[in-house]
Amino acid sequence: MPTHTSPEALYRHSLRLLLDKDIAGWVGLWAEDGVMEFPFAPPGWPGRLEGRDAIAAYMRDYPDHIDLHDFPDLRIHRTTSPQTIVVEMRGVGRLVETGAPFDMTYIAVVSAQDGHFTSYRDYWNPLAVQQPGLDFAGDGAR
Repeated sequence: MPTHTSPEALYRHSLRLLLDKDIAGWVGLWAEDGVMEFPFAPPGWPGRLEGRDAIAAYMRDYPDHIDLHDFPDLRIHRTTSPQTIVVEMRGVGRLVETGAPFDMTYIAVVSAQDGHFTSYRDYWNPLAVQQPGLDFAGDGAR
């Protein structure tokens, strides 16, 4: 039986795992056939990751590039579908390579079923990848 039965609870738990740099735990929250999309991905960056393995490969080195400290301004909105939420938040921390501050605003449309993410559309700012040290996608994911 999944511990996090609502999409809201699952999402909040996922943020805690990211702050703890537990990428394996975060990836474990995904359905085997889950899909992560980046509608605003710039050229050379993935626009769609299909399956838990692809998502794991994309996120593997995330903590080596971004040291997240907090997710302030978190707002989770329910939708007419009980399985889907819309999330507004900021991720703040620092870029590991340069020590520069990291502050990104996100909007995500997230769906979950049976305690696992099934779909995650991440509307992040593509201009941010122009900062040195933010290229965490690695050669294998792009």
